[in-house]
Amino acid sequence: MRSEISGNGSVPEWLRAVAEHEPADPTGINPVLRRVASAISKPREASVLVLFGGSPDADPNALGGLPDDADVLLTQRAATLRTHSGQVAFPGGGVEPGDDGPIGTALREAEEETGLDPAGVEPISVLPKIFVPPSRFEVTPVVAYWRTPGEVGVVSETEAARVVRVPLSELIDPANRFVVRHPLGYMGPAFAADGMLVWGFTAGVLAGLLAVSGWELEWDHHDVRDLQASLAAVGMTL
Repeated sequence: MRSEISGNGSVPEWLRAVAEHEPADPTGINPVLRRVASAISKPREASVLVLFGGSPDADPNALGGLPDDADVLLTQRAATLRTHSGQVAFPGGGVEPGDDGPIGTALREAEEETGLDPAGVEPISVLPKIFVPPSRFEVTPVVAYWRTPGEVGVVSETEAARVVRVPLSELIDPANRFVVRHPLGYMGPAFAADGMLVWGFTAGVLAGLLAVSGWELEWDHHDVRDLQASLAAVGMTL
């Protein structure tokens, strides 16, 4: 169950739908949102920060009021990491003793990975946990608004290869959206963004939020592409 954090009055109008609604899968091509841990899986707890930036003022001429400068913070994981190496991800990681719930974990990890100042971040909702089978993490996405943006970048090259503020206009462009098929059978939403391929958990959460945002443009969810070929096209590997 989604938990709203910020008072309605403080959430930018263009982010209101994202703050008030759980991610959705109207096309039926987003298995990420349906993944829950089994009774015997014994998952590890983790949290990620889904951080939206942009003007607090809605654009009255744009779909859903989305301002021109709206973006989301993503990282590309280092190729040397043991799990999900090279993949595009939200800042985040495993729960540590002393963390103040999922919000505390998400903010701590984001600060460690990107140099983000947590004081400028306003959490607006906590989404239901999602199980990630390869790493056996049960991940809680924390959606937030970057009310006071600051400088971010790669803090440790052993953790991240890139830290990028990806424009939402690029993610919602139908030309940059499709479905990928993994050699082992997984199929799910994907985005081409800033020379990267966003797929798996990260793309699933983004697609689910876009579906309820009011910003989404119609795109071809029947366009299914080979994952390995899609990764190779942007210089990435599986």
